[in-house]
Amino acid sequence: MSTTSSPPAAARSPPGYVDIHAHGGWGTSFDDGAEGIATARACHMVHGTTRQVLSLITNPLDVMERNLRTVRAQMDLRPDILGAHLEGPFLALARKGAHDPDCLVDPVPEAVERLLAAADGALRQITIAPELPHGMEAIRTFAAAGVAPAIGHCDAGYEQACEAIDAGVTIMTHMFNAMNGIHHREPGPIPAVTADPRVTPELINDGFHVQDPVVRMAWGFAPHRLAFVTDAMAATDCPDGHYLLGALDVNVEDGHARLVSNGAIAGSTLLLEGAVARAVLELGLAPDEAVEAATLTPARALGLDRPNAVTGAPLGLVAPGYAADLLLTDPATWKVEQVWCAGRAMA
Repeated sequence: MSTTSSPPAAARSPPGYVDIHAHGGWGTSFDDGAEGIATARACHMVHGTTRQVLSLITNPLDVMERNLRTVRAQMDLRPDILGAHLEGPFLALARKGAHDPDCLVDPVPEAVERLLAAADGALRQITIAPELPHGMEAIRTFAAAGVAPAIGHCDAGYEQACEAIDAGVTIMTHMFNAMNGIHHREPGPIPAVTADPRVTPELINDGFHVQDPVVRMAWGFAPHRLAFVTDAMAATDCPDGHYLLGALDVNVEDGHARLVSNGAIAGSTLLLEGAVARAVLELGLAPDEAVEAATLTPARALGLDRPNAVTGAPLGLVAPGYAADLLLTDPATWKVEQVWCAGRAMA
């Protein structure tokens, strides 16, 4: 009798990965019109991300409206696009990261309504600094409209974060990045989020945005609630070199993207394929839990783990009644070898 144990089922045939925060790949971004969306989606699809929320960078409001309309149109043409995520323009200037400071604005009701109208139901989530003037009001408005407000790029303290969650926040944008850290006398927003089961914290597991000891710690903070995201920019799956993030110049060295102007981290070049592989092979996390963070948890964060108006069948599991999104992976390396989306084999 053989003593060699079989790999967990998740290591061979996991569900298709679901990325709720990514900006592009293969040299293009989701802000680059229909052609750019098609190219960037192909990048992520071949690496196992069968469904994706298209994150749009901070731009002038009219440009963001135009980009939302483009996403809305593409949703009608292809089932792999779940909608849009607006990372801006309602961000704290002090925590702007790689966002254009000239385009940041307060979430006044007029701006909120303009974005909702342009999205026409395509807006899945929006990152907001709740401490901004009209911030809490905007969170309530977006939540009432069926959009998931995400706390992030903020200077909010613990109490403000708790108030934002009560107002409707259900996601934390890339936890630990672009926000106050944890301090024993000034807890900040992270303890508020990890202690509240209503909120799904995003995590960029590339070993750069968040160091491995902190990833392990976060795993214990919010078990079965962490959603792996990529925050992938145009340079994803491309050589090092010069790229653009919106109108900002970015230099990529050793796969790490930084603004040319000030060296700020400018997104990542991560794929969910890599995030899952790192979790299992380098961090020693259980394969089923690593897969959950890239499938069922992000789907649940947007209510897509049950029958819904966006995808019809629920996402996140290989089970009867769920969407036929499936991966074939190498159990030794976690490299994706074959992809099916909505029952269709992807070339």
